[in-house]
Amino acid sequence: MTTTLITGANKSLGKETARILVEAGHTVWIGSRDEARGRAAADDLGARFVQLDVTDDASVAAAFATIAESGTGLDVLVNNAGIAKRVPGNPMEEALDGPSVLEVFDTNAVGIVRVTQAALPLLQESANPVIVNVSSALGSFWATHEPSRPASHFVSIAYGSSKAAVSMLTVQYAMAYPDIKVNAVEPGITATELGGGSVKDHPGRPAAESAAVVARLAMIGADGPTGTFQEDLGELGW
Repeated sequence: MTTTLITGANKSLGKETARILVEAGHTVWIGSRDEARGRAAADDLGARFVQLDVTDDASVAAAFATIAESGTGLDVLVNNAGIAKRVPGNPMEEALDGPSVLEVFDTNAVGIVRVTQAALPLLQESANPVIVNVSSALGSFWATHEPSRPASHFVSIAYGSSKAAVSMLTVQYAMAYPDIKVNAVEPGITATELGGGSVKDHPGRPAAESAAVVARLAMIGADGPTGTFQEDLGELGW
């Protein structure tokens, strides 16, 4: 039995990824800051819940203590939790004040380090350890310079930069831990509440569709790739 932890999994992309993996036979831990929403998502999917705030060292430590004590082990970590910050009253404008930018980086990049470091002891006991970091083409130097890609026509100063950090974290962790397959994934333009917007007004595709590429990377075997940036059709340029 493969055991997977997904951060930020009480809704949207994280929850839909969990749904696919539960259906594939994984034991899935739903990591969520909000206990009520997290438990509801876990109950809905037939998963397990663990309270997990990726910006809180104590919360992260407690979450992994819970998983370790449960005896499920851990084979796959999906670092999905992420935020974008918008100017209050103007969901189309990115918030670029110092505290907002620090919050974005703390969640999207530093959060990956917190969670990954805490997960390593359990992952290193797995016969097929896998880490999937949910990134974005907005953090790809190639995609933001390629006129055919939407990322080259969309300004995302803080969020895009935080996702570029996610990409480098992926490369560095893959180098540091060659026995763990570590990959980043671009899930596509997805209708979510990221940044405080409304799903029904978002032009992106359903989260259930985007979750397929995240789940695919979470289910790779021992011969799977590592240190790559993946999207629907294969590798994405860094």
